[in-house]
Amino acid sequence: MTLTLTISDEVRDLAPGFTYLAVEARGLVNGPSDEASSALLDDAGRRLAERLDGRAPHEDPHVAAWREAYAAFGAKPSRTRNSAEALARRALTDAGLPRVNRLVDAYNAVSVAHLIPVGGEDADRIRGAMRLVRATGREPFPTAAGGEDVVEHPAAGEVVWCDDEAVTCRRWNWRQGVRTRLTEDSVNAVFLLEGLAPLTSTELGAAAAELVESLEKLSPGVRTTLHAPA
Repeated sequence: MTLTLTISDEVRDLAPGFTYLAVEARGLVNGPSDEASSALLDDAGRRLAERLDGRAPHEDPHVAAWREAYAAFGAKPSRTRNSAEALARRALTDAGLPRVNRLVDAYNAVSVAHLIPVGGEDADRIRGAMRLVRATGREPFPTAAGGEDVVEHPAAGEVVWCDDEAVTCRRWNWRQGVRTRLTEDSVNAVFLLEGLAPLTSTELGAAAAELVESLEKLSPGVRTTLHAPA
């Protein structure tokens, strides 16, 4: 399947400085979190602490830009945090970052170290093109609550990622759906790194290169392709 990602004009108007890089990876070997993936998370936490130097994550200019973007489509950024800020806050606690599985650990580590929202989708579960749009409010978002499968719907105007079947991530990069998340059985994936000004394309590229390096170490023989906006 050819990977296709599109950004709607409504989203571009909302956040003219938005850009992304997608890393398509095929032939991955996933599994439970291990010493190698945990080391990536520990290193990311140390790098984050050095970068912030006592500041709160939301004081970083890139995180502040995401707060402004969230507010622009009606989300409350102090309550609904973008994924990079949410992970950074956890990294700075005594509990540290959660261990999920090798692939999720790898992209979470890049997100925290660079303070960039990074998501991972199982490419074999994506249906059609991936699109970043402002929701009508009627789109289904399959998720889980209290141990039960439920279907939610985004608010009208909310920025969401979706494919031909349903919403895959709500509030831009706030909460991923269960259908396309990376599991220990995933072998093909799409990793999406998202940026807003003042983040530069060079900085975004460096984060993507680090993710590719981690994937190559965790999954020798993996084949990666970089996709940028057309």
